[in-house]
Amino acid sequence: MSNKTLLLVDDEMSILRSYARDLRAEHYHVTTASNGEEAIRALWEDNFNMLITDLVMPGPSGIEVLRQAKKRNPAICALVLTGYGDMTSAVEALRLGADDYLLKPLDTEDLLLRLTELLERQEERQKITFPKKVLTLCAYCRDVKDDSGDKENVQWIQWEDYLTCKTGIILSHGCCPACLERLKVEWNL
Repeated sequence: MSNKTLLLVDDEMSILRSYARDLRAEHYHVTTASNGEEAIRALWEDNFNMLITDLVMPGPSGIEVLRQAKKRNPAICALVLTGYGDMTSAVEALRLGADDYLLKPLDTEDLLLRLTELLERQEERQKITFPKKVLTLCAYCRDVKDDSGDKENVQWIQWEDYLTCKTGIILSHGCCPACLERLKVEWNL
C-alpha cells in the first residue's frame, strides 16, 4: 500500500495524530489537516487516492471538504467520520460521493479494514475505463477527423498518420493469418 496517498482531516488533534500514526505504520503516505480550510488547500496542492474527513469542524465542514475533493478528483475514495449519528448528514455525504460514513470512536483495525476494502474497489473501478472522446473515422476512406486544434480548421488525415502523430507509435503493416488465407483463395494460390 506504499503508493497510496491519503488526506486525513480532523479538528481533534488526538484523533488526528493517532490515526495518522497507525496509517503510516501500514505504509500509507498520510497528509494531515486539522480543519477544513487546511484540507481544501491540501486537496488542490496534491493528488490523493483517499480522503478521510471528520464531518463537524469549525470553518468548512467535512461535507465541504468532500465536495471540493470530488470536484478536484472524482475518483478519490472518501470516508466520512463523525461523532454525531445524524441521518441527514449521512445521506448528504453519500449523495456527494462518499464511499462510507462511519461513527467515531472507530477502532483503528476497523478503519484499516474499511480503507483496504475501499481502495480495492477504487482499483477495480479504475480498470474499467471509458473513452473520453469519440474518434470520428470516415466509413469509406478511413481518414480520421482531427479536431484537436482550432475548431474552424478541422482536418481529415490518414488514420496511420493520426495514430503516429498522437501516440508516437510507428506502424508496420503485415497480414493476419485469416486475411492471408482469404487472399490465397481470392488469388488462387
